[in-house]
Amino acid sequence: MTYAGPDQINHALSFPSLIEALRLAFASGEAVTPLRHHHDYKNPPEERDSTLLLMPSWIPGKDLGVKVVTVSPNNAKHQLPAIHGVYLLFDAHTGDCRLVLDAKTLTTWRTAATSALASSFLSREDSSALLMVGTGALGPQLIRAHASVRPIKKVMVWGRSRDKAEALAHSLQGLGIEIVPETNLAEGIGLADIVSCATLSESPVIHGKYLRAGQHLDMVGAYRPHLREADDEAIRRVSIFVDHYQGALHETGDLAIPLREGVIKRSDIRAELSELCSGQRQGRSNPGEITFFKSVGHALEDLVAARMVAGNYL
Repeated sequence: MTYAGPDQINHALSFPSLIEALRLAFASGEAVTPLRHHHDYKNPPEERDSTLLLMPSWIPGKDLGVKVVTVSPNNAKHQLPAIHGVYLLFDAHTGDCRLVLDAKTLTTWRTAATSALASSFLSREDSSALLMVGTGALGPQLIRAHASVRPIKKVMVWGRSRDKAEALAHSLQGLGIEIVPETNLAEGIGLADIVSCATLSESPVIHGKYLRAGQHLDMVGAYRPHLREADDEAIRRVSIFVDHYQGALHETGDLAIPLREGVIKRSDIRAELSELCSGQRQGRSNPGEITFFKSVGHALEDLVAARMVAGNYL
């Protein structure tokens, strides 16, 4: 059994090729992807609950993959990553395990590439200023991914820890883009063409009163029904798109709460990625529209990335 760790995955993948592979996969409808298993489990009373995710997807007669992930929101105070896991890639015909991959690295690549894929349909083509909200493992990958599909010239980084925001900005100086820590979140939102948000926040950090015409919001966090990154006013003002209906309408508080409370209706969800990629639905309709992409994670994305690693590594 072969193992692909972070170094092997980073060497095998690039955003242009992964974004294109995802576009083709979402458009084809070839893969079978059940709703992921989502199990919360208790921690000590003073800490937030953790989550176990099981995410299968397969292409009949070709490859089958499943990701096993734990999400532990308390790990920051223990100086540990929030996400741990492995990805298993099998031959769907013989059942042989072809490759075991580091799930954290695979997840950051496929999540960021999916956000960039959505941005290619939803953000303005001249978007040049990006605000990155969140300083975790996804931050640098989301910045790189968005810069691969839009002419990003300036990136502002905001986090609850200024030290982490400064460290993230410093680590990406080699990209040839102006990258600076942002201390005022409201001002940063107002200056950005694209706002990418990847946090484990239990209350909104993106407020609708600060949004302006023509922006694109890329919302990656709030992976559980009680978590939120955007408030009701933001949800009312935007055109909503999702990675896939089945998960996004139920798993994220950014949509589940406004739907339950009547802030929005099911008909307000404009399209999922498969419809955008296949041309069944339109993305951005005018320059002044504020678009909102909600990503909850889709196992198809993992399968596409894992198959690409296998093709370049085995």
